Amino acid sequence: MFGIGFAELLVILLVCLLLFGANRLPEIGKSLGEGIREFKRALKEHSDESSKDGPSDKKNP
Repeated sequence: MFGIGFAELLVILLVCLLLFGANRLPEIGKSLGEGIREFKRALKEHSDESSKDGPSDKKNP
């Protein structure tokens, strides 16, 4: 996973815990998850709209 071992991941999580506190971490995780979900939904909608329009840049033989 990107060259990050267990020890490095543990240090990163510990620093996050110290910076934000135990009460804020669930809120941050929830907000991050909702943002990722919204981004994926927007990409899917854009892709669906593009496929409805058809291939506008390609020439038909």
